Amino acid sequence: MNEPHIWWYVTRASAVIGWVLLTGSVVLGILLSTRVMRKIDNPAWLQDLHRYMSGLALIFVGLHMVSLMLDDFVHFSLAELLIPGATAGSSVSSVQANTIPIVLGIFAFYLMVAVQSTSWLMNKLPRRLWKGIHYSSYVAFILVTFHAAFSGTDVSELWYQSLSIALIAAAAGAVIVRVIVGNKSRPARVPTEQSSAAKRAGATSSAAPPRPPATPVVPAGTTRMRISEATVLAKGVLGVRLIPVAGGNLDVWHPGAHVTLYLPNGLERQYSLCGDPAARGHFDIAVLKKRGSTGGSKWIHENAKVGTELEVSEPRNHFELEPAAEYVFVAGGIGITPIKAMIESLPPRRTWQLHYFGRSRSTMAFAAELEADFPDRVFISAADERQADPDIKSLVAAPGAEVYCCGPEALMSTVAAHVPEASMHLERFVAVERIADVVSSVVMNLKKSKRQVVAAADESLLDALVRDGVPILGSCKKGLCGTCEVRVLDGQPEHLDSIMDDEEKDALHIMYPCVSRSRTPELTLDL
Repeated sequence: MNEPHIWWYVTRASAVIGWVLLTGSVVLGILLSTRVMRKIDNPAWLQDLHRYMSGLALIFVGLHMVSLMLDDFVHFSLAELLIPGATAGSSVSSVQANTIPIVLGIFAFYLMVAVQSTSWLMNKLPRRLWKGIHYSSYVAFILVTFHAAFSGTDVSELWYQSLSIALIAAAAGAVIVRVIVGNKSRPARVPTEQSSAAKRAGATSSAAPPRPPATPVVPAGTTRMRISEATVLAKGVLGVRLIPVAGGNLDVWHPGAHVTLYLPNGLERQYSLCGDPAARGHFDIAVLKKRGSTGGSKWIHENAKVGTELEVSEPRNHFELEPAAEYVFVAGGIGITPIKAMIESLPPRRTWQLHYFGRSRSTMAFAAELEADFPDRVFISAADERQADPDIKSLVAAPGAEVYCCGPEALMSTVAAHVPEASMHLERFVAVERIADVVSSVVMNLKKSKRQVVAAADESLLDALVRDGVPILGSCKKGLCGTCEVRVLDGQPEHLDSIMDDEEKDALHIMYPCVSRSRTPELTLDL
């Protein structure tokens, strides 16, 4: 620290590094919403890299500002660094001349702080608010670019000019790729047969939407969507493509996500997204017509016509694909829907295999497609073709691999019995029956509302909250969809849902009050 200009070197270096990191974060953020990064690595790893680069960029910008205060030559005051326009009266002429670029830099700093802060709180903020603030990172990048171009002391240097051109070109290139990819969607495979519902509608987008028999009660924040395609994917499985009535792009989602459909008959049903996450203009789902359906899948199979409009929730994900070097996927029947999206999101060099079980090939959606695309990785096991029951233990015996399984409970239980708990990931369509040790009334202290709600012994916690007018959403009310997730601040919940491991919920301090209870007389909730 004896070098008299040490802080001048620090401020120059930190400014350049912060600019590079901000550019990298913005470029990754743009490209992650497409599938052009698929050949590089897992989306989850790249998403983490995007977040780390964003945080590091803010740290280096902070170092840049501190070093400006410590440098003996310019010696900015704290007010000059935080208050736009305060440098106009500076005694340093070069600082006075750069007042406007410095103001732009200060605004960029505040935007970066807002983006980073809301990223930490994204699960607690309204989705639209978070997105609006998050997108301001593009504005921050533009402001930083102007700040760097007109206030840097190295602007006349060839290396600085070359770096500036490279960073701006990288950001511009990412935007161009996003626009091009965003306007393209993968053409749908030509189905062998259209559903009878689509046939009756004429299977054209010009068909008049049917008049719903009733108006379902839906929460705020849903999207009005129209069925643009309804095609048979397998015996008893209907593929439905939904597009937003108002047009535009839908929320970004990752493999494993599901949406809730609010049907005109008043029912709510959750379906995994099985399309391409990069196709932002539509959602694809596959609906199995269940035997003895209470009206969900039956209504869709009988009434899903081209032009039918439905309210659809934003994507939720409790089955997200975690970064790993190797995967084993196990799907049973309609459980292939989230697995298909996972497989197609992986880079080609990632090691994986899929074991897909079903009654017969005619009932197994996407079986022929996946087998044709990945002949050496996809293994179809149809009950009417095999001579003996499969040896599940040997199929999932891949040390170090992450195992993802979705399908009937019997299949998932068998797989889970042979896989270490830390490597096992399950997605259930039917809730596991769990019974509370002791059923008694529960006092819920609501921190934000500053009031108490008491749930009787024969009343669910969610019903009690709704009864008292607490703004909380609920959908399946079976402990499956995760819509009613709430943060626990104090007390010990008794988890009775089937969404994730109890230990993981305790680590996250969350619970699902639609079915869960409490092991303590009182719970303090972040409501």
